[in-house]
This record gives sequence, C-alpha cells and structure tokens, in this order.
Amino acid sequence: MQTLPSNTRLANMVLRVVLCNWLLIAITTAAVAASPATPLRIVVFGDSLAAGYQLKPSDAFPAQLERALKARGHAVEVINAGVSGDTTASGLERLKWSIPERADAVILELGANDALRGLDPGRAKVNLDKMITSLKGAGSEVLLAGMLAPPNMGEAYGQSFNAIYPELAKKHGLMLYPFFLDGVAMNAQLNLSDGMHPNGKGVAEITRKILPTVEQLIERVRARQAAAPKG
Repeated sequence: MQTLPSNTRLANMVLRVVLCNWLLIAITTAAVAASPATPLRIVVFGDSLAAGYQLKPSDAFPAQLERALKARGHAVEVINAGVSGDTTASGLERLKWSIPERADAVILELGANDALRGLDPGRAKVNLDKMITSLKGAGSEVLLAGMLAPPNMGEAYGQSFNAIYPELAKKHGLMLYPFFLDGVAMNAQLNLSDGMHPNGKGVAEITRKILPTVEQLIERVRARQAAAPKG
C-alpha cells in the first residue's frame, strides 16, 4: 500500500517543479538575448562597378563593404548582384530574378553605361523609377547610388542625366549617395589601365566614402524592423 506524501513534502515537490521551470525559462531567455542580431541582407544591384570588373571577388565592392561593416560591428550579409555591361534597361529586365528573397536593403548602382553610350536620360530615369518602385514594393530599403555623365557628352546631356538621381531620391524618399565614383574617377592610381573601372584600392576608397551612408541605411532598416508588428 502506497503512502501519500505529506502536505509539506507535496508543497516542496511543487516548489521544485516551479523553480526548475523558472530556471529553464531564464536560461532560454538569456540565450536568445545573447545571440547576435539576425544579419541584414544587403544586395548591391548594379553593373561592372558592383560586379568587380577584372578584380578578385574578395576585392569587389560588395565584399569590401561587407568586411568594413562587420569591422564596425554590423551583422550583415552583402550580396553581389552586379553584371558587367548592364544598362538601366537590362537591369530592369533581370531585377525580379536577381534580387534574393528577404533583401532588407538594396544599393541600386546603375546608369553609368547609359551615360557612356549616350542613351536617352529620360528612358534611364523611367527604368530606374520602375526598379525603385518594385524594390520598395517588395519591402526593401533602397540606397540610390548616383552617377554623373562624362563631360564629353555635352552640357545639355549632362544636365539632363545628372538630375535623374536627386529627382528620383526626392520622389521616393530615398537615401542618395550622389556620385558612386566620388574620389576615384579620373585618378589613375585608383583605376585599372582602362581608366574607367576602379582597382582594388579604388574600391577601398569607394567603400570608405560610402560607408557612413550605408550605416544610415542599416539604421533605417533596423528602425523599420523594430516598429513592425510582432507575431
């Protein structure tokens, strides 16, 4: 015949179970709090300047940007979605299948080849506008990397082309980095022998100069995530 536990023993048993459950919850909560933030997925969508023309993958802009951000404590994954030779038209054509799922942010770097080929600035603007609309509709924050037309294209062409980026940034409420090649263009020491594409040192300079803007982009994404409804 079994002997039922006394009230005291029963109370102690219940207390032990409660304490064990509380301890398990505390340990789980601490582990979650200590785990690193989910890495942000940043996609660099562009042409040869993003792809890293004639450079090792580790020297391309997305790779250098990821290292620089991680060195500053940011949990990020930077994806290279650059294709050499792309114009705004070809970028628009491949946009939907080139951007991975859950792209928290996109650095949109296109237009240089349009300007080099003297393509219609109005058409380039429409193409970029459509890409921005699509990216924002998918939930991505967009940093627009601007480009300037070569001086030999003439003043009228330059004025029309150069206005594309600030106008679109204003229209869509985007962050704008006015000139992607700032500090690198026309500097022989920072470019390949063709004088148009940055070498590894040139990419490092681009990364250094754009880094504060990309950190602001990350802040935007984190703020949006924090404000999003939970569950």
